[in-house]
Amino acid sequence: MASANPPSHSPAAMLRRPLVEAILARRADALVITGLGTTCYDVFSAGDNPLNFYNWAGMGGAAMVACGLALAQPKRRVLCITGDGEMLMGLGSLATIACEKPANLSIVVMDNEHYVETGMQGTHTGRGVDLAGIARAAGFPVAGCVTAQDGFPAALEAIYGPGPVFMNLKVDPAQPPMTLPMRDGPYIRSRFRDALLGPAVAHPVMIPASKQP
Repeated sequence: MASANPPSHSPAAMLRRPLVEAILARRADALVITGLGTTCYDVFSAGDNPLNFYNWAGMGGAAMVACGLALAQPKRRVLCITGDGEMLMGLGSLATIACEKPANLSIVVMDNEHYVETGMQGTHTGRGVDLAGIARAAGFPVAGCVTAQDGFPAALEAIYGPGPVFMNLKVDPAQPPMTLPMRDGPYIRSRFRDALLGPAVAHPVMIPASKQP
């Protein structure tokens, strides 16, 4: 039986891996926060980098992690590459980001209209929910949805332009081969921090004079 709300992607929908590779080819020293699941694999497949923060949990939190990082590092481009399911769980973050206005932040949603990690159930974006429209209504100065390859070059320019930017890319739901980055959370955190700020320096423990022997 046909669904009353068929997915909106077309047979010519864009392939996710080439899009991610094209985005990251221009990253220079940009900081990259992934959503969990497939976007994590996409970013790793494009080439590991210590300035990649692979998110293995915290569904719905990727955009806010990226926002905090963008506010803390205003001279660095911050890219959040996440999925539609993850973004749907964090819609409130769009209001916060629009209010904070981090000009160095770009959120890129790879929208395949499915929850891949839990069995390919359809998401609300396949039933008419417009994530770019929500971002625009929240106050993002740049928000767009790209459904075909010929619209991607302009989207790519916007992603590296003044922000905050929200770009929703409609991609084919077919899954490319899984490529798994490291899964050790403390290691990912420490590697990212050291690449951004330099190796952590151990500070001596200061004992108050009143408690010294």
